[in-house]
Amino acid sequence: MIDPTLKEFIFASDFDQTLTFNDSGYVLAELVGIPTDEFERKATGMARLNLVQQGAELAYLLLHDPEFKGRVRKEHLYEVGKRIRLKENIALLYQILASGIPGYHFDFYVLSAAPSEVIHSALEGIVPQDHIFGTEFLYKHSGEIDTIVRATAGYGKVFVLDQLQNRAQIGPDHIVYTGDGSSDVHVMLHTNIRDGYTIAVSEARHVTQVAKRTILSTNALAVLAPILEDIALWPRTRIRAFFESYGVMIQEWDRVRTDWLTLRAATPEAVEAAGAK
Repeated sequence: MIDPTLKEFIFASDFDQTLTFNDSGYVLAELVGIPTDEFERKATGMARLNLVQQGAELAYLLLHDPEFKGRVRKEHLYEVGKRIRLKENIALLYQILASGIPGYHFDFYVLSAAPSEVIHSALEGIVPQDHIFGTEFLYKHSGEIDTIVRATAGYGKVFVLDQLQNRAQIGPDHIVYTGDGSSDVHVMLHTNIRDGYTIAVSEARHVTQVAKRTILSTNALAVLAPILEDIALWPRTRIRAFFESYGVMIQEWDRVRTDWLTLRAATPEAVEAAGAK
């Protein structure tokens, strides 16, 4: 039973390149003998044409592209999960969020457009399967993908997060979401506008401009720093001591502000008009 005096939060995380170092689509392409640059070309093309929800490019390829649909089976997705490279200390992050921060309890969920089989396999023994919401397929007897049941991408993440919030019976300001890319923008905006807390774990401009904090690290535990600082309101000295109590030392902690500017040459007419002022 959870202590009723604890402050209850939902911690929701993307999977590809948030909890991992590489994208499951690239690992899958390599596994079944499809050149990774060919996967990138197809996925990028769909993203530019807005053919599918951002983040669901792999699901579309698995359903409709003859090269993928003809080669990929359910067992390949489980194998990708075993091969994908995870960030350090995800299990410890899960443990600390559940019961390691005095006065707080964070229920850890994964919301991702990656196939559920990939995430289940990769996070086996770390995150319970009923806390993982990925893209769900139905399969033929041969193991070939037949149809799609759900794609947790774009607004799909918003829908799942709202369901989790209603089930937990907590306020929207008790939601933390962390992600790395364009498929996370909708859910980050949704979380921010309702006074939740968002963390970007990449330098991608479309998420750093939306997220309340950006944390860059190869260690999954790094997202605890802004949570402890901005939600638990701990001073940095206490946060450093907390990390050290788990055998992890914060070697460097640099906070910088980045201004993104895109400049182009002014037209002759604009230069002339400016000079006349």
